[in-house]
Amino acid sequence: MAMHQPDWEARSPWSTNKGESEVRISPPKSSVAGTIRVPGSKSLTNRALLIAALAEGKSTLRGILKSDDSYWCIEALTKLGVTVVIDGETAYVEGCGGNWPNSSGELYMGAAGTVARFLPAALAIGRGKWTIKGSKRLSERPLAPLLSALSAQGASFNYLEAEHRLPYELDAAGLKGGTVKLPGSTSSQFISGVLLAAPYTQTPLTIEIEGEIVQRDYVQLTMDMMRSFGITPQVSEDGQSIRVPSGTYQAQTLQLEPDVSTCCYFWSLAALTAGRVRIEGIDARSKSQPDIEILDVLELMGCTVLRGENFVEVQGTKQLKGGFTRSMKQWSDQTLTIAALAPFADGPITLTDAAHIRHHECDRIAAMCCELGKLGIHVEEHQDGLTIYPGQPLPALVDSYDDHRMAMALTLIGLRVENIRIVDPGCVSKTCPGYFEQLSTLGIEVTY
Repeated sequence: MAMHQPDWEARSPWSTNKGESEVRISPPKSSVAGTIRVPGSKSLTNRALLIAALAEGKSTLRGILKSDDSYWCIEALTKLGVTVVIDGETAYVEGCGGNWPNSSGELYMGAAGTVARFLPAALAIGRGKWTIKGSKRLSERPLAPLLSALSAQGASFNYLEAEHRLPYELDAAGLKGGTVKLPGSTSSQFISGVLLAAPYTQTPLTIEIEGEIVQRDYVQLTMDMMRSFGITPQVSEDGQSIRVPSGTYQAQTLQLEPDVSTCCYFWSLAALTAGRVRIEGIDARSKSQPDIEILDVLELMGCTVLRGENFVEVQGTKQLKGGFTRSMKQWSDQTLTIAALAPFADGPITLTDAAHIRHHECDRIAAMCCELGKLGIHVEEHQDGLTIYPGQPLPALVDSYDDHRMAMALTLIGLRVENIRIVDPGCVSKTCPGYFEQLSTLGIEVTY
């Protein structure tokens, strides 16, 4: 089977390992033990950047993630005339008060799904005409519910290749407000995108959500960030209706949390090597990032988790436990991580309620089933997930599908199996450019 070709247009100047075709991971010679910090949250970074750009005044955002996705967000804001200054992991953003200084131009999204879903509504509240483009894979990802909702609100779209897909031209003259309906089942990012822009509609906006929301916690994360900047959405008792008052975001100084999604790979490293990994700067009681739920699953698998006020430490076990089914609905980004741990458990593990991840950077369910199969692992593919059976993976060259989460999850297999090679390691720069370097500091042999 031919390997997927990297989508080089998705990479940014913040990418690392851009030229290497593959990476080999070798098991550590002893149990891993270390204390680390991980970069800031992608989810928090791009929400904070966009709201700060819409706010009145100058915001200071500390602990931002410097990755491909945040680079393309900053690049787009800069082309819109917003001043963004980066100093280390701090961003200083001079807000425009909801009036974009540049009313025309071409904006490139890379492969950043959050930017492609968050920015259109924010553009549509203003007046101007912009051409929006993205990488090959981003241009294949669904946008129809969001763009249809914005069209009903007064935005005009001219699709340059395929309807409801990138690339397109957006002709904006403000959004009406009132009531807008969005489905909850495809992506919570559609809801978040409209929410972020909602204070600036011509009359107060109410979002009515049809059906159950996948990854509802990310909608909550969006509303929490809005509150941080002075706008408080009002949620109905059943959670299916959200009313946003008219107003203007006010500049803030914020410290962003580390990216829990990235933390999960390092905690899993401890789980697989009977080692110990402590990550500083994390409060396990915080519910702002739903992937923190992995700690409960690692405990279920036999690991010991120490939850401190400003750290979380995972102590692995010699034999991981399996024999359970887990819903991944609210923290589906870690479906691949648990799938990579599962072959080393003592019983099968079934992961459900993750059908929507078929529409991410790749069809993640089909991709993981395929790659585990190459490794000789028995796996059953379901419409909304997969079942993985215990087994000893074989050495193999596996495909990352140009998907950062596939690459980082498959790396975990190499902690227990010699000669696991992963195609296109540079794709991790989407959310964690220093991933392989940080593995090396923990004693994992990484060879390009």
